[in-house]
Amino acid sequence: MVEYKPKRTGSSGRSGGPPGQSRDLAVRVKSARGRKNSSTRWLQRQLNDPYVAAAKRDGYRGRAAYKLLEINDKLKFLNPGKRVVDLGCAPGGWLQVAVRFCGEGKVVGIDLLPTEPVSGAEVIEGDVREPGDLDRVRALLDGAQADIVLSDMAASSTGHKATDHLRIIALIEISLDFAHEILAPGGWFVVKILQGGAQGDLQQQLAQCFEKVRVIKPPASRSDSSEAYIAASGYRGRPANAAPLDPRDEPES
Repeated sequence: MVEYKPKRTGSSGRSGGPPGQSRDLAVRVKSARGRKNSSTRWLQRQLNDPYVAAAKRDGYRGRAAYKLLEINDKLKFLNPGKRVVDLGCAPGGWLQVAVRFCGEGKVVGIDLLPTEPVSGAEVIEGDVREPGDLDRVRALLDGAQADIVLSDMAASSTGHKATDHLRIIALIEISLDFAHEILAPGGWFVVKILQGGAQGDLQQQLAQCFEKVRVIKPPASRSDSSEAYIAASGYRGRPANAAPLDPRDEPES
């Protein structure tokens, strides 16, 4: 059962959250037979999340869209005419943002999972590790290189910090390999990370092939999560002697 109760707000009538949210409701989810406590907590958090409400209001496919919006608000890299490739694009929120800023016909997404069509973007159901799917992305860009490669990919959580950290590092390596194949000189690479012990090694590796590397935690990333994003700009090409990340690195406790 779900109960809605007015949430107390300050003099402004708001308690924070995404811009434009004017009504705050506190939602309490009562436990139900057969539902785990963790599921009840997740449901309550979702129902009280202002970004979830904002996504429904603004027509985005999920709260993750605001992470890209906030990163772009800070760095201003999504611009009209830029060619964008979104890795792990399902359910399509980042594609929607990219089309909004860069224009129709300039945005390509790829994911192992089916993704509902996004107006103004081309979507491939495929694997970023497969050369054939890389060729499909190139074809949709009319043989041109991408100006921006995005990756919000995340592995399924195991609940074990070290394992989850290594899984996300592996996804970053896959994303970076893809970027090396398709990214234009001077381009941008924006990728999700979990902050931990191998983060420094990753930043050093990226510094060899990008002019500037930043770590950003947008407000839409929950404060209790180790999730953040690396935004690397000024692509210089694949370094000939780049040292791979050591998968044995463990995150800091």
